[in-house]
This record gives sequence, structure tokens and C-alpha cells, in this order.
Amino acid sequence: MAEKPSVLIVGGLGYIGRFLALHIHKNDLASDVRIVDKVLPQLAHLAPEFEEACSSSKFMQADASKPQSVERIFDRPDGKQFDYVFNCGGETRYSQEDEVYKLRSLALSLAVGTEAAKRGVKCFVELSTGMVYKPDSSPSKEGDKLKPWSKIAVFKLEAEEKLAKIEGLNLAVVRLAHVYGPYASQWVATALCMARVYQFIEGEMKWLWTKDLRTNTVHIDDVTRAIWSVAEWYAGGKAKWDATSMGDYPIFNIVDKGTTTQGVVADVIGEVFKIKTGFQGQIISTFARLHMDSVVDDVNDDMLGPWAELLQEANIVKPGPLTPFMEKELLKDTDLSMDGSRLEQVVGFEHAKPKLTKELIEEVIESYKKMNWWP
Repeated sequence: MAEKPSVLIVGGLGYIGRFLALHIHKNDLASDVRIVDKVLPQLAHLAPEFEEACSSSKFMQADASKPQSVERIFDRPDGKQFDYVFNCGGETRYSQEDEVYKLRSLALSLAVGTEAAKRGVKCFVELSTGMVYKPDSSPSKEGDKLKPWSKIAVFKLEAEEKLAKIEGLNLAVVRLAHVYGPYASQWVATALCMARVYQFIEGEMKWLWTKDLRTNTVHIDDVTRAIWSVAEWYAGGKAKWDATSMGDYPIFNIVDKGTTTQGVVADVIGEVFKIKTGFQGQIISTFARLHMDSVVDDVNDDMLGPWAELLQEANIVKPGPLTPFMEKELLKDTDLSMDGSRLEQVVGFEHAKPKLTKELIEEVIESYKKMNWWP
């Protein structure tokens, strides 16, 4: 029986990091796990099931973007090196200043990647985003044209390119679709909070652009299984990888098979909340494209008042990471459309939750209720 690998998860209390720690813990996959984050577990909105997986014995508070912290993050009491390093860190908020992404995302990736190379880590997995692709009529494959369309993606792509140049780094990059699941914040959470407001004000939830705009998704359980599978596959010799046709280092899209569009999301949300959903049509969408700032401000003004009222009525003082506040960058008329077949063919990965469903969205809302975040 081969010895289980030792694992370092940078950004380990972020959304993906904590679920990766839970996956490793539940399935007893590692001999040793270290979770590094600059946030303390007590302040990270952790649900009860993460308590053991993210316990204080596994946790180290450190800012991995600072070079003076990096050695300490990698040093182990027995003097051995970590086998797998997962970089789940970086700035995940939208619409921040460039400097914020440079420091918290790019600098962090390079600091951790450089140290991983120095120490001969068997596999370094960098989490990136599907927003790096130039949208096209067919879903983007890993070798397709790149044209990042969010600030997060601009700096994630720069990190990918610079990591690839680090001598001796055993790099694998995964590019993610919109990740959703229990306790999700961001994209799916914003839509659900908005739907709750429309339910409350008895209004019709109308979306910009068209029902065909692709907003591909992937469930958090499949994400954690996939990134673990990639690390094992890499350390096991990268079977079926052909550097000549596929590139010098492995890149994998992680996306479900449901080809999620705005129409799919609107239908599911309409069903869950029993509200009318629709689309704004060409004229309003064209206006929005030209006046995005004021449109987003108006939407947020309309949403935040009723949301505050809902929270007050439900006596919810801390709604966790939930808010109907819409980020301008997320309202782009741009397809997030990815082809995930390489991961299946090369690594042999199979999705347990192949598409977004009403049941999975209801599960997300139940998780919010459990944490007393949901009005």
C-alpha cells in the first residue's frame, strides 16, 4: 500500500479550499494536511461539518502573498516536503482595483509556486477561471483563444503564464466554470438573493441579454473531486498526456455537462421561488450595454432596501456572505462556455452532479437556512 500524500492547501478557508479539506478528511486521502489562510477559522463563516476538516491542529494563519511567510508555510516539523500543493487562494471579489489583484492573486500564486518548485513538490495545482477564454460559438477547449473578460481573469491568466516559466515547477492548471453548492456565495447566491426579493415584492424577475447567454456551472463536490483527481493523475505519471499536441503543462476545464444558460437558471429559479421570470428584450439590453454603471446602480438600489427589510423581519443580524448586490463585471453580455471533455478523457473523471437542477438549488437554500443566513 503506497503511503498517502501530504497536502498543503493555500487559501484553505475560502469556498473551494474548505470543501477540498472536507473531501480529503471524509475520504481519508492524506497522511497530513495543512490549511493556510490569512483569515482565522472563527471568522470564516464555517458550517459545523467543516470543524474537524479545518480544525486548529491543521490550520496555520499566514498571508501567502508575503515572501517572508512562504518558508514557514512550507516548513514541516519532520523536515519532509508536501507532496501536493493546491493554490485555492487569491482575491475572489469582483470590481477591485488592479493593485488588489496584483498583490492578493498574482503575487500569491508566484510566491507559492516558486517555493513549491524549490522544494520539489510532486504536483502544484493552480485554480484559475473559464473567464480567460475568448467567447466563441462553440464551448472553449483548453487550447482555444484567450481574451480574459473580468479583472480576476486578467490576473489569473498572468499567473498561469508566469507559473509556467518557473523552472522545475510540476504545474497543473484548472479553469473553473461558475462554482455553486451548499453555502455558495457570489454568482449563484446573488441570483438567489435577488429571486427572494422578487418573491417578497411580488415582481417579475427579468434578466438582461437573452435566455441563450451561456453561464456554465459546476457543483462544488465535483470541483473538489476533480482537482484531487488531477493531482493524483499528475503524481502518478500523467498518463495519456501528450505535450506536443496538448502543451507543456496540463490545463483542464472543470465544468459540468449541463451547458447552463441564463434561461436554464431563470427556469430553475422560477420553479423554486414560484415567481415569474423573463428577459428584458433587445432595446433595454442595448441601453444597459451603453449605460452599465447607472443600470447596475438602479438594480442594486431596488434590491438592497427590500433585502434589508427581509433580514429585519427574520431577525437575521449576520446573513453570512449573502447579498443581492450585483457586481457590474458579472452583468457582462459575455458567454462563459467551456468544454470539459479533456478532464474526462485524460484523467478519467466522471461528474456526480452533471447539471444544475431544482433539487441542487433547493439544497443550496437549505444550507443557508441551516446557518441562519436566509430570510
